[in-house]
Amino acid sequence: MSGPHLGDGDTYSDPHGEDAPAPGAAAVAVPDQFPADGDRSPAQDRLTAGRLAATVERLRGEVRAAHAAAEGRALVELAKGVIVERLGCGPAQAARQLAELADQAGLSQLELAADIINQAARDRVAEAAGDFLRTTADGSGDPGRAAGADASVGVRLRTAESAALSAGDTQSVAESLLAHALEPLGAVAVAIWTTGPDASLSLRGHAGFGSDEAARWHYVPPGVTTAARQALTGRRTVWYPSLAAAGIPSIGRTRHPDGGRVVVPAGTGGRIHGVLEICWDRPLDPQPQAVERQIEALAELCAHTLEALPAQAAPTRPLAPGGEGPLELAELADGLHDPALVLTPHLDEAGRLADFRIRHANALFQDPAGRPRSAIDGALLLEAYPATAGGSELFEQIERVYATGEPFRSRRTRLTALVDQVPLSSLADISISRHGDSVFLIWRIEDDSARLASLLQHAQRLGRVGAFEEDVLTGEITWNGQLFDLFGREKTEPPVSLRDLAAHVHPDDADTIRHFLHSVLHQRRPGSTAFRLLRRDGVTRHIRVIAEPALGSDGRLQAVRGAYQDISAQHWTEVALTATRDRLVATEEEAEERNRLTLQLQHAIMPPAKPPLDAPGLDVAVRYRPAESESLVGGDWYDAVVLPSKKVLLCVGDVAGHGVEAATGMVVLRNALRGLAVTGAGPGQLLSWLNSVAHHLTAHVTATAVCGIYDPESRTLRWARAGHLPPVLVRESEAADLPLLRGLLLGALAEAEYEEAELRLEPGDTVLMYTDGLVERRDTSVHDSVTQLLATARLPADGLERRLDLLLSRSKSDTDDDTCLIGVQVT
Repeated sequence: MSGPHLGDGDTYSDPHGEDAPAPGAAAVAVPDQFPADGDRSPAQDRLTAGRLAATVERLRGEVRAAHAAAEGRALVELAKGVIVERLGCGPAQAARQLAELADQAGLSQLELAADIINQAARDRVAEAAGDFLRTTADGSGDPGRAAGADASVGVRLRTAESAALSAGDTQSVAESLLAHALEPLGAVAVAIWTTGPDASLSLRGHAGFGSDEAARWHYVPPGVTTAARQALTGRRTVWYPSLAAAGIPSIGRTRHPDGGRVVVPAGTGGRIHGVLEICWDRPLDPQPQAVERQIEALAELCAHTLEALPAQAAPTRPLAPGGEGPLELAELADGLHDPALVLTPHLDEAGRLADFRIRHANALFQDPAGRPRSAIDGALLLEAYPATAGGSELFEQIERVYATGEPFRSRRTRLTALVDQVPLSSLADISISRHGDSVFLIWRIEDDSARLASLLQHAQRLGRVGAFEEDVLTGEITWNGQLFDLFGREKTEPPVSLRDLAAHVHPDDADTIRHFLHSVLHQRRPGSTAFRLLRRDGVTRHIRVIAEPALGSDGRLQAVRGAYQDISAQHWTEVALTATRDRLVATEEEAEERNRLTLQLQHAIMPPAKPPLDAPGLDVAVRYRPAESESLVGGDWYDAVVLPSKKVLLCVGDVAGHGVEAATGMVVLRNALRGLAVTGAGPGQLLSWLNSVAHHLTAHVTATAVCGIYDPESRTLRWARAGHLPPVLVRESEAADLPLLRGLLLGALAEAEYEEAELRLEPGDTVLMYTDGLVERRDTSVHDSVTQLLATARLPADGLERRLDLLLSRSKSDTDDDTCLIGVQVT
């Protein structure tokens, strides 16, 4: 890097590439004579304006060169001082030594001066330059190039440091940081914020932002989230690759919305004096560690500058006219009614915050270990109370308040103190605030009485209870705050006495209140009653009052204590429950009546047993078992009737569902099948017609059925099924179910065909038709249930009636469904 050379006769390069004379030799060429206004042409005006603009720009360059020369001379003079101290020589010899060393190293005197200062200082600037040197050496493998890069970084950082230390205000510091250290990193703007006692942010210096933008951002109130606030509250460096992506407002966002930001807290000795915010005009890629160290070094330089510069007036009023030192805080602490400590920071040898020293403990302070105040005053906080760095995180909160200036408030914080190595805990309300260079710590221990009073207050609020006490002798009435809310009265209004209570209740409850007052005031007995309170806002509340008299030693009534409770929610809940209970009773009665009528209808159509059927050569027996619960009255049905053709119609069916709808659907299908059977059609055709009836002439009824036509002359049984279980044939000691013919359940489709089968019976054969209520179980498949039915059917029985009774008694069905069973035996 080329830089200003500090020898006699050296010149300085203008940033725009023009050689500029020394600042004192600057001269402006001015024409000897200007033409009169009326004689100048527009071209001459443009020429004159261009010359003036060029002159102004040249003068600006000369001013910048003069500043650079001054800053460079400051670095060279500082390096000469280091040489004088190290070699014990005079200034002239030190200057010659610096020039000879620069010639030997092939560096300018300014670059060598920066290197000498870095070696002597060993500060953050020197560390940043060293990191950049190592990074460059690792990446290039060229020691010469690495040394040049180190000198370049050292010159930039030391030049920025020199300019900042010699600056008279923060604005000059910002301009110097941007020009010497940040623009080579690609930054386009910088802002320096200072923190106020109330954790506000003030813009103290800026460069690269417009004056209008800086005016809009000159002050950020406490609690407003900005990029600088994030770094302040977090006490760490925050990198934003894109400010727009982060969605956080900050200065210059409208001009560089997608630009990256780096925000660094600037603090010394554990206290943050301000925030350094650096702006790029493009999204920021991850930076190497060497660049991060440079930015941290600039933040530390900025912190020392802010600490040295005179403070501006804060927006808040000082604590006292004399300042905010430990003495003023001690006087303030002694006037408090709570324990308080005044703390000041304690720094280690490296200047970092290590602890806080207790400068003052007020008169109300009581040490948990029983030590006197004199043993606490002047002690370090962590030495006196090491438990503050434990689970309560009290020490961390004190650090945060001291660093950021933002006060901390907390209720019911657990404090732990070691007494003879035994931890003792207590709950306290904590307040921590920073005043100048001191920290003010106040706490209020929560004793049992305060805790119990708080619990009682919460219980009264949750239970909507308000307590009162009325002095009968003086007429003084005491209400708690909850009672004013119950009565709808302002807390500035007088409470309502017991004797005036009747004027605030519903007229229908006036006698109730008079009886209550007579019992308490005259009979001197505890009492309670409920009434309707009429509030002035038109709201009616249901209130329960409980009171007891307080008697003196002479037996006279002195006071009445008690409570009012708002039972409106309970009252309306009881009203709703009563109404619901009445509706349930009515619904149950209606359901019972419906079930009774349904059961009567079902029994009228299908009695549990049917009289003997007059069919030659055929015994017919039926059984109907209703559901155990009347609410489950179903749609199972059976029929056995001799047709005009002397043939016998046998059928069972099951309508889906329960209740009146199922029973009425069953009646429709049973009667329809009887009427259709007179036509002489076969069982398949009968089921097809019955399907049309179920689909078109009922309210979406679906059902299963099995239908058979028995011819006594030929002893043949023609049968068909509609989604129903097939019949069972019992022949001698064997029992088997008939084939599973094709047939869809009734009512599913508008048209359906049903397969028929014909079976020739022999004398002694028995055919069983049944509904699923006979075999259905919740935990068993239908196949297994039918297998159990066949096993029971194989058992010997004395006659057809006995066989049906045996099947019903041994049924393992558990669905509580009704059951139909038909048995026919050829004789």
